[in-house]
Amino acid sequence: MSQQSAAQPVSCLVADDHPAVLEAVGDYLEQAGIRVAGRARDGEEALQKIESLRPDVALVDLRMPRLGGIELARQVARAYPDTAVILYTGYGDRAQLTEALDAGARGFVLKEAPLDDLVRAVGAVARGDTYVDPVLAGVLATASAGAGQAPTLTQRERDVLRLLADGLSNEEIGKRLFISAETVRTHIRKAMDKLDADTRTQAVAKAIRQSLIA
Repeated sequence: MSQQSAAQPVSCLVADDHPAVLEAVGDYLEQAGIRVAGRARDGEEALQKIESLRPDVALVDLRMPRLGGIELARQVARAYPDTAVILYTGYGDRAQLTEALDAGARGFVLKEAPLDDLVRAVGAVARGDTYVDPVLAGVLATASAGAGQAPTLTQRERDVLRLLADGLSNEEIGKRLFISAETVRTHIRKAMDKLDADTRTQAVAKAIRQSLIA
């Protein structure tokens, strides 16, 4: 690691709750000349290390304990905009990609991709570009071309429906999103209208089916 310091390499934090993945990815990036400034096992630890280390890039697993990758990307984009977040996931689809980019993530890489793609992604976002896994970029382009009449939900409506899908009550959703339970009900009503759904459950089902939420 110290051998790279003279060349001012890109610094990167790696976060994944699977130790073997964390080790393999971190080691590969270092071999490629990227300085791994820190490693984290969950989202909250990753956020704390981003705050203290201020890496150029944070490569984070989409699904982590305590704080998921998309919410982490949202908080980092707001509080530490100089750190570019790349989401690394085994569950890529259009809804997740759209949500990740809406949240402020600057890269999205599938875990099935070659490790060289990670190196390219880190380099791209460190330069200020956006990197989307080629497989997902194709899916996104195809989906956009045939999107047709899919309803448009606001980011907050999608947040509420996603938490509703996880089984949370209006009060729990309100606490999670720092809004009142009444505001949660309003978002649900609006989403139901847009989705032409008669019940909350039907609204969630339609949103998932139409890839509006993951």
